[in-house]
Amino acid sequence: MSFQNPVFIPGPTNMPEELRKAVYMPTIDHRSPVFGEILHPALSGVKKILKSETAEVFVFPSTGTGGWETALSNTLSPGDTVLAARNGMFSHRWIDMCQRHGLEVEIVETPWGQGLPADRYEEILSGDKEHKIKVVLATHNETATGVKSDIAAVRRALDAAGHPALLFVDGVSSIASMDFRMDEWSVDIAVTGSQKGFMLPAGLAIIAFSPKAMAAVENATLPRTFFDIRDMAKGYAANAYPYTPAVGLLNGLKMATEMLLAEGLENVFARHHRIAEGVRAATEAWGLELCAQSPELYSDTVSAIRTPDGFDATDIVTHADKKYGVAFGVGLGEVAGKVFRIGHLGQLTDVLALSGIATAEMVMVDLGLDIQLGSGVAAAQDYYRSHAGTALQKAA
Repeated sequence: MSFQNPVFIPGPTNMPEELRKAVYMPTIDHRSPVFGEILHPALSGVKKILKSETAEVFVFPSTGTGGWETALSNTLSPGDTVLAARNGMFSHRWIDMCQRHGLEVEIVETPWGQGLPADRYEEILSGDKEHKIKVVLATHNETATGVKSDIAAVRRALDAAGHPALLFVDGVSSIASMDFRMDEWSVDIAVTGSQKGFMLPAGLAIIAFSPKAMAAVENATLPRTFFDIRDMAKGYAANAYPYTPAVGLLNGLKMATEMLLAEGLENVFARHHRIAEGVRAATEAWGLELCAQSPELYSDTVSAIRTPDGFDATDIVTHADKKYGVAFGVGLGEVAGKVFRIGHLGQLTDVLALSGIATAEMVMVDLGLDIQLGSGVAAAQDYYRSHAGTALQKAA
């Protein structure tokens, strides 16, 4: 790929120059008061992005996968039962992690391309009279399939069943790009990472705990050392970490939250929706379909586009890289070779999105698909022209 071109993968995302400079900072003493001036504004900014007044935020040198492990190891004990739907690669990986930790997982197998089955959750939870289920897992945005699930509906299922289970949400490819309401949806743990909506390099696991989740920490007996939030909380109280922090990335996180809040969260969400709608208009003009099976499931951060039967969608990604120096996402798991993915999150504008749409179109024509050159670009242009953002609105 060419470093001159933006990437169109669903993370890591393109970095604004301001954030690149914020990360590339001089070495400081991470035990000095200066570190606290970076740390606490970053944590506070994340709370605002999550729309939470009550959450406690913890940031570990890790990725979203480390965030999953933080959630499990701090709140659960060996043999505890977890309820989860498997509707994509990332929900599958969280389930796998639970099983490796000695947890019992009640799995609701769900076709890839569909959202979380809140009605089935309610049925299972209502039948769990002994409250053996301790946690419900929910993937807000399934990055492999481009499917957005209704977290509010999952919360309603828990409430309708009168069940006390904790609600853990993977928001790795949604938080800071799509609307996320931690308090309103009564999410107990939200997990994300630095490399997607926050537009930073990979390297930070960002986890928020509700008061209910914090109360579960003391009785949990799964092993935890590096990911022990109790040690992290003690460090924060002293403007420090229990070990060496990723100071540059935290400085970038501080600035990223400032940039997102300055743009305005509703503007951020509207920008992502507008860009995604242009990609969807192009997909329709090409005569192709999304993996997501209905419009209410369409993700505003990644589109997984199905190619015709018998065509290997991975060829699109390979050809785009070799001939045009542009990166798209391959299909994963059950949809490997059946879809290619266009990531449209982070530092993107309508104009940048058009370059990705045009490249995907050239690649598919090069590879002999029955697509009219210019059709998808024109459809996206029509949408962007009639749904333009404010001219002075800063993109990221």
